[in-house]
Amino acid sequence: MEATELIKKVRKIEIKTRGLSQNIFAGEYHTAFKGRGMTFAEVREYQYGDDVRDIDWNVTARHNHPYVKVYEEERELTVMLLVDVSGSRMFGAVGEDKREMIAEVAATIAFSAIQNNDKIGVIFFSDKIEKFIPPKKGKKHILFIIRELLDFTPENKGTDIAMALRYFTDALKKRTTSFLISDFIDDKDYYTAMSVASSKHDLIGIQIYDKRDTQIPDIGLLRVRDLETGKERWIDTSLPSTRKALGKWWYERQQAMTETMSRCRVDSTSIATDEDYVKALMSLFRKRAAR
Repeated sequence: MEATELIKKVRKIEIKTRGLSQNIFAGEYHTAFKGRGMTFAEVREYQYGDDVRDIDWNVTARHNHPYVKVYEEERELTVMLLVDVSGSRMFGAVGEDKREMIAEVAATIAFSAIQNNDKIGVIFFSDKIEKFIPPKKGKKHILFIIRELLDFTPENKGTDIAMALRYFTDALKKRTTSFLISDFIDDKDYYTAMSVASSKHDLIGIQIYDKRDTQIPDIGLLRVRDLETGKERWIDTSLPSTRKALGKWWYERQQAMTETMSRCRVDSTSIATDEDYVKALMSLFRKRAAR
């Protein structure tokens, strides 16, 4: 991507996603993703309804009047984005291509994180770990992440979610809030790796997919190419059996993904490239906040 074009795209995504995080997501994000615990803030005079277990007996004795300890949430989190940069992210038939949608979703989460003074880091993965960006704070760091999301060129094109989750679990020792962003087109089983990762971290799955991943119209003979393996073949989309086979393949894949996340207790959402990701993220955040 040309430098001037990249700068324009980064700026466009920054304006859109920072506005969303400031005006829409800030409160939802803060409520949905809790801090690590409660820390002592101050003492104040006892008021009717205060929990007697919070009475500070030393201060109460000095002032001959009841005082209670006040606590506040230890807010700062470490947020990690596990971003799939395999070949299939380049596909785009309906709406944006997956790469641009992934960049916008990731940027919105990142700006929401820094609004709450959280650190943000990224792991780019294909069927290998392509790049690790350590968690940091600040706008400059976020803009660097957005540039990488838009313009990063992976060495490999395959997908290995289990490998990425194992690396993530080993690399991050302290508990993080983590978003696995992928189209989840991976034939390998990732249940065990996801189960281990979700037991150590607060893991959320975000699927970005294209409507043409799920079904194909009747447009006659069509040459298709696997973006991850490079293999090409002709298919006859006029055959009902062809269209049915694709629908069956997608349904079974979605069922397996949903079951895996459910068993691993991973919250998730699926977003099509022609849909409004704002609604999907808001729904996910509010679902978590309600628990």
